Amino acid sequence: MKYFQEEITLRPYPRGFHLITGEVLRGLKEIREIEKGLLNLLIKHTSASLTINENADPTVREDFESHFNLLVPEAGTHYQHTLEGPDDMTSHIKASLLGSSLTIPITEGKLNLGVWQGIYLCEHRNNGGSRNLVLTAHGQ
Repeated sequence: MKYFQEEITLRPYPRGFHLITGEVLRGLKEIREIEKGLLNLLIKHTSASLTINENADPTVREDFESHFNLLVPEAGTHYQHTLEGPDDMTSHIKASLLGSSLTIPITEGKLNLGVWQGIYLCEHRNNGGSRNLVLTAHGQ
């Protein structure tokens, strides 16, 4: 069994849903050494999240942003945790809905994703800044 772990820092992204599959693969090249295994990704932030979805049509990412803004509107007056602005608590809610980690199978040195699947950084803050990911791969 082999274990590899790296922490990478993503550049600041604007609010929205962004494909980061390539950045993940560049961040942990040892994935190529694993025939069968798993990659776990953890984002070390409470106002951004990770998910897997459509990797081809950018309107899917735009629709995600639009829908989440309807689902968790910043104009809500019931939020108490707003010290950092109107996107503060709403970002935490969105991050909890999507989650902070992903586990992806590795097969023959590659992520075993579907043809139209990619890894998204879901940036919920207006000015979220750089984001740190822990990438842990293990397998044979």
